Amino acid sequence: MDIEIAPGKRARQAFSFDDIAIVPSRRTRNPEDVSTAWQIDAYKFEIPMLAAPMDSVVSPDTAIAIGKLGGLGVLNLEGLWTRYDDPRIPLGEIASMPDKHATRRMQEIYSAPIRPELIKERIKTIRDAGVTVAASLSPQRTAELHKAVIDAGVDIFVIRGTTVSAEHVGNDESALNLKKFIYELDVPVIVGGVATATGALHLMRAGAAGVLVGFGGGAAHTTRKVLGIEVPMASAVAEVAAARREYLDESGGRYVHVIADGSVGRSGDIAKAIACGADAVMMGSPLAKAFEAPGLGWHWGSEAHHQELPRGERVNVGTVGSIEEILLGPSHTSDGSMNLFGALRRAMATSGYSDVKAFQRVEVIIHGA
Repeated sequence: MDIEIAPGKRARQAFSFDDIAIVPSRRTRNPEDVSTAWQIDAYKFEIPMLAAPMDSVVSPDTAIAIGKLGGLGVLNLEGLWTRYDDPRIPLGEIASMPDKHATRRMQEIYSAPIRPELIKERIKTIRDAGVTVAASLSPQRTAELHKAVIDAGVDIFVIRGTTVSAEHVGNDESALNLKKFIYELDVPVIVGGVATATGALHLMRAGAAGVLVGFGGGAAHTTRKVLGIEVPMASAVAEVAAARREYLDESGGRYVHVIADGSVGRSGDIAKAIACGADAVMMGSPLAKAFEAPGLGWHWGSEAHHQELPRGERVNVGTVGSIEEILLGPSHTSDGSMNLFGALRRAMATSGYSDVKAFQRVEVIIHGA
């Protein structure tokens, strides 16, 4: 609904996950009869979750653990794992430094050069464990480093930034041509973030296998305060899912996966994201709370140490349980921070739906409406 906030300036009302709720249907199911599996390209996963490419969340070891539990861990190839032989030393320093020095010191730590030989080594470690290998670069680094990533044997390539477009306008010739780039690769490419139908359609037409929806809404982001940019996630996911339906007709049946990336911190947020049309979610802060997480109870993203304009922060999230407990239970809390996908299965069963695709059709209601 359009609202006039002043003469000549209109705004749109939009909704976050906290603004909506799922409405149970007339039918219910046993949770054991519900499948949360999803598939992108040739790769099938038992839970519809990608672990965000953040150094506080994904290491080669946690990527392997998440893969064996049925999810997909995405390794940040611009992080500490490709800059240092032993990242445990800078990780320990980041976890122990005073708040007032954190941003400047993280900028210094992340100024170490990215080493292509370490990209190869980290990807090989994950591949040798027998799980699907996913790795991420920012749009700015993709042209420079993608060949090393593909040669190392990545299965799924992720291009992730605050905002990513298929059409970058500039005065130089260095901009990444996503359409040309994606079609030259032999692996599925997931790209984002976007939050509008127009932006999503551009990425779908560029050949993306999946689109990351969201920016500015993560627990460790300050993008809204620094840039003034944010789109409430329920509306963003639903709008991009609608764009996907349009593109499905336009392309003659090519299905592009919608992945909610941001503001997915509790089990109920996962259910609402899928109810709004997402096929899967990308999560950071819930997994940063795992005993095994490399952040040692702290959480941060690449925005926190940007060399020119940091728009994130190091957040103390603490620990609540193992990766397995957080993803699959049992839960020892009642706040939706553990047994995330057991809770999703129960939400689907309560609403009578047997799989993720069907659950995208569940009715939602706006609080107070």
